[in-house]
Amino acid sequence: MAQFFSVHPDNPQPRLLKQAVQLLNQGQVLAVPTDSSYALVCHVDDKAAADQLRRIRGIDEKHHLTLLCRDLSELANYARVDNRQFRLVKQATPGPFTFILEATKEVPRRLSHPQRKTLGLRVPDHKVLQDLLELHGAPLIAATLILPDESEPLNDPEIIRERLEHQVGAVIDAGACTLTPTTVVDMSGDEPTLLRRGQGDPALLGL
Repeated sequence: MAQFFSVHPDNPQPRLLKQAVQLLNQGQVLAVPTDSSYALVCHVDDKAAADQLRRIRGIDEKHHLTLLCRDLSELANYARVDNRQFRLVKQATPGPFTFILEATKEVPRRLSHPQRKTLGLRVPDHKVLQDLLELHGAPLIAATLILPDESEPLNDPEIIRERLEHQVGAVIDAGACTLTPTTVVDMSGDEPTLLRRGQGDPALLGL
């Protein structure tokens, strides 16, 4: 039975977010609001939770999961970036962009693409999610909340709870998000490549 935390979008109640963090630490998958669409998140070091997240989404290990980070200071622990790449990422951070970067050896194998050794990484611009990350004290694994055989993310927290009642530990309700997922930019090659046009404006990166 999924818990339901209704929080203020601009001033979320720490008491409720701390309860959500406890669920993450217990291996639960949560549905959370972001600056693009709602997303599924779980603890980085919990393989069973990551497997559950993939089952809910209906995706295999070749689908990039994303690391949600508090800020760019966490980036170097998980991705290899040169000065040019860092400057570009900084231009669009925080915001609704996901960057595909070369993973460091510290990244758990289940997080990186099995052939390419890359991962998705982003810093969201959403008060509730930023506060959750701060209380958690570490990045979270994330994937857009699009269910199998559907093309758009779920947007209504009540519907999310109804449809995922027995698959997630909790839904954090901070109101509706957009129905547009992040803009995805592959930064692992010689030049940045736009893989998906979404909520973020590619012009910020000259694309």
